[in-house]
Amino acid sequence: MKKTILFLLITIQFAFAQDKVVRMGIVGMTHDHVFQILNNVKHDGVEVVGFAEPDKALAMKYFAKYKLPESLWYASLDEMLEKAKPEAVCDFRSIIEHLETVQKCAPKGVHVMVEKPLAVNLAAAKQMETLAKKHNIQLLTNYETTWYASNHEAYKMINEDHAIGDIRKIVIHDGHSGPKEIGVTKTFMDWLGDPVKNGGGAIIDFGCYGADIMSWIMKGERPTSVTAITQTIKPDMYPKVDDEATIIVTYPKAQGIFQASWNWPFDRKDAEFYGKTGYIIADRSLQMRVRKGNRNAPPEEKVEIKPLASPMNDPFSYFAAVVRGKVKSENDLGSLKINMVAMEILDAAVKSSKARKTIELK
Repeated sequence: MKKTILFLLITIQFAFAQDKVVRMGIVGMTHDHVFQILNNVKHDGVEVVGFAEPDKALAMKYFAKYKLPESLWYASLDEMLEKAKPEAVCDFRSIIEHLETVQKCAPKGVHVMVEKPLAVNLAAAKQMETLAKKHNIQLLTNYETTWYASNHEAYKMINEDHAIGDIRKIVIHDGHSGPKEIGVTKTFMDWLGDPVKNGGGAIIDFGCYGADIMSWIMKGERPTSVTAITQTIKPDMYPKVDDEATIIVTYPKAQGIFQASWNWPFDRKDAEFYGKTGYIIADRSLQMRVRKGNRNAPPEEKVEIKPLASPMNDPFSYFAAVVRGKVKSENDLGSLKINMVAMEILDAAVKSSKARKTIELK
């Protein structure tokens, strides 16, 4: 009888722990993607307990605009960790600072989600991976394209339904007219155009989407080679970094091509998946173009897809669900496993573009 009562108490406590909202802190406000949380601090499963931003004037400007209390401001990550005691932290700083966030959070058992990509280079990513595993924390990477229902439906059709046969080529387009042209904030541009703080220009900013999606579709398989070509078409706008990049990755029986640009007339984030027996063309909409069969198959059809359900449709609710163990993230688009492969691709791409040669991965 006592064992039964004890089991019931443990079960109740576990269920209660799973249902508790996650105390979430925000570190940095220089990345314009911070507007995702400023626009709405209320997300299922989340309680925002603080913003750590050393530039108080910047923080107060945003606090006033979004009607947030000054009590949520902390001058540093260290102060927020000590006083607000978050269980999880979202990083909206420069990419080079992601490592520092993990260095400070991991030993305290605080989970981390960074904005894409995972790290400024592969060496930093490996340090972050080691810390995350040593201290048993979740370390996720947030991409806008993770929340596109079309990408998840394409994955299902390719890897579960085998609807288009074995993958032969994936072509991924990510770009816009340029960060300055679309009006990003000065605080964002100050590091986005810095090759040290950002790791590169368009090759990092937009090439990372392709590296992530390709690694996910290929179930974490490492490519055999990476080749990248970069240009700076607008040196007056972006004197220190590339604004145009093409990355080619090869596998034993497949290729990936990632087109990353700060020069396109329109915003674009879409992908083309070509298999042995068909293709899928997907963008951010809830409709995909699909053609299956041989060369005499019927014309392509438009396939309607359902929106993603909570928590899979929101980065912050998803992060909270992963922290609480409600969602297993090991092989997801934002997972550490997939993003370590994506970082290997990005790191090799930067090296390839500088050396003007193909990088063979061993």
